[in-house]
Parts: sequence; C-alpha cells; structure tokens
Amino acid sequence: MSADIQFASLSAVADSNTQRSKGNLAAAALRFGSLLVFASILVAFSLTAPYFLSIGNIGNVLGQSAIAGVLAIGWTIVLIAGGSNVVTGGIDLSLAANMGLSAALYASLLRLGYGDATAAAGAILTGLAIGAVNAAAVVLAGIVPLLATLAVMNVVAGLELVLTENTVIPASTDVLTAISTSDPFGVPILAYILIGFTAFVTAVIQYTPLGLRLYAVGEFPDAARAAGLPLKRLVAGAFIASGLCGGLAGILSVSYLSGSTTGSGEMLLPVVVTALLGSVFSRRLVPTITGTLLSALFVGFLVNGFQLLNLPSTLVSGVQGLLILIVVSATTLLRKRKI
Repeated sequence: MSADIQFASLSAVADSNTQRSKGNLAAAALRFGSLLVFASILVAFSLTAPYFLSIGNIGNVLGQSAIAGVLAIGWTIVLIAGGSNVVTGGIDLSLAANMGLSAALYASLLRLGYGDATAAAGAILTGLAIGAVNAAAVVLAGIVPLLATLAVMNVVAGLELVLTENTVIPASTDVLTAISTSDPFGVPILAYILIGFTAFVTAVIQYTPLGLRLYAVGEFPDAARAAGLPLKRLVAGAFIASGLCGGLAGILSVSYLSGSTTGSGEMLLPVVVTALLGSVFSRRLVPTITGTLLSALFVGFLVNGFQLLNLPSTLVSGVQGLLILIVVSATTLLRKRKI
C-alpha cells in the first residue's frame, strides 16, 4: 500500500513539473513572440513609411511617448502592488484625468502670474492629492479599485472642466520651452526625461526592499500578510506614487502642447495598453518598469507608423483595443495554467 502511495506521489510531482514546464514554455513563447511582432512592425513600417527609422523620427516617437510612458509607469506601480486582476487588483482609471487637471492647474497658475516653481508644485500636489483620494477609497473604504478609480476619474474630469471652462489655457515660459526643445541631434528633451524617470523608478522598484515588498504584496498577499508586511500602507503608497506620476505628466503635457488640454480622456486607452502590454516583455509575465518602457515605445512606433502612412486614427484605437484583449486573455490563461 505504501508503495502505491509513493508511486502516486511521484506521479503527482511529475505531472506538476510537466505542467510547470509547459507554462514556462508558453510564457517564453509569448514573450519572444511579442518581441518578434515588435521587430516585424518596425521592419514593415521602415519599408513602407518614409523616414520611419530616421534619427529625427525616432526622437520624435520618444518625445511623444514621454507623457503616456510616465502615466503608464504610475499604472504599473499600482499593478505591481495590487495584483494583475483587472477588477480587484491594481488599476487606476483616474490617471488620464489626473494629468488633465494637473496640467490645467499648472497653466492656470502661470496665467495668474505665479512662477514655474509654484505652478509645478501645484501640479505635483494635485497629483498627490488625487492619488491619496484613490488610496483612501481603496484601502480605508474598501471599494474595489476599478469602481473607486472610475468614480475619482469622473470627479477629477469634472473639476478640470470647471477650472478650464472646457477651453485650452495657453502657457509659455522659459522652462516649458526648454523642456519642449530638442538636442542638436533632433532628440526631444522629453525623451531624456522619460528615460531618466524610467531608470530612477526601475532602480527603486527592481533593486530595493521596497520594490520587493510591492511585488510580494501584489503576487502573494497571503504570504506577505503572514510575513508581517503592511499591506494597506504599501497599496496606499502605490496609489499615491501613481498620482505623483499623473502630476508629472501634467507638467510634461503643458510643455508639449504649450498649454492645458481638453482631451485628456483620450490618453486613457494608450496608457492602459502600455501598462498591460508591459508584462509581456518580462520573463515571468509580471509587470516591470522596463517592460512598460518597451511597451510605450511599441505603442509609440505603432501610432507613428500609422500617422506616416496616413491611416485613420480610429484604426489605431481599434488596434489598441485588440492588443488589450489579446494580452489580458493570454496572460490570464497562462497564469491559470501555472496555478
């Protein structure tokens, strides 16, 4: 009888190892397949779109991706701490509206005669306040992040309309001009800001105890709770960090557009695509900051190629929606197989 039990145990272990190997193989196939698709799109656009791989156009894509990239990094931090479940896990639908209100406040303060430092502080504090409201709604009130950030998004969007009266508030200062210019090689300063910000957040998330704790809370909440980690504080901190990214993106938006914008809501879909697609570029299909940067560049080159080929913008939105469906479906199925 003991021999039968031992044989059954060995068979179960073998089956588990086989399933794990299949899951790892499928994850690797998805990751390398995504990189192959990325490279194929670059090759296709380089052959069909004029000046696609020129230094000036690559720099232009980097600059255009800076705002969505910073927002997606904020979303990724929430995704890491809250988990990958799109309903109960890490999600922040208020990020685009956060950027819009922060940009509107920044431009409004400049119009009232305040300096760049005061206006920037106002934008940053606005982003932090929105992040704090999200944190309180999720952690203290216990509202599902999807519903909490959706409600905050609508409130913030309404405040932006009240502040701007649904008009663009122009803004121009030496600092904004410096941010919106390019270097002698034609690479926008916004591109350097995106790369520098990504490097800083990567260093914090990937190589510090704080980042490891965020991953632990998001992937293994029960184990993290048993280990004594402050789950609520870490999740709240992730939402506040996301709000900070919204404030920073608002400043970059004002520099890029020379004023506030009434179409901040249109940024939500690219940000969602960028944040969710970022996990595909990681080895374990988990969200990473570097993966988010690669995803931002992928989406940026995709949009840029469509623009160079004079394809309708509605087609871009359709492709982005399709990417969300494919990525969420693929990663969900792979995680279920691993479990």
